[in-house]
Amino acid sequence: MIGRLMTMTALPGRGGELAALLLRVAEGLRGCAGCEIYLIGQDAADPDTVRVTEVWRAEADARAALAAPPPAGAPAPADVLALLSAPPHRTDLTVLGGVGLPAGDQP
Repeated sequence: MIGRLMTMTALPGRGGELAALLLRVAEGLRGCAGCEIYLIGQDAADPDTVRVTEVWRAEADARAALAAPPPAGAPAPADVLALLSAPPHRTDLTVLGGVGLPAGDQP
């Protein structure tokens, strides 16, 4: 099981728009093979900073989801990137367990 923390900074004043777009991305991932958690959060102190917390069963699942065409009505990666003031920052994690994962899915 792998995790990712993505930090994205929107163009000035567009953090709410970025968060809304990422919530649509998350909705498109419902039922996606291997996606355990895809959580969107907006920084309380800086609303133009949006963070995505991801948990995937395997790296291959995350890669496959990124490579697949977005579901009908879901934004494409280019739509998200167009709202960013800088490239996203990614932190890779080894998931050890905790609250939020189904009991049978703990590593």
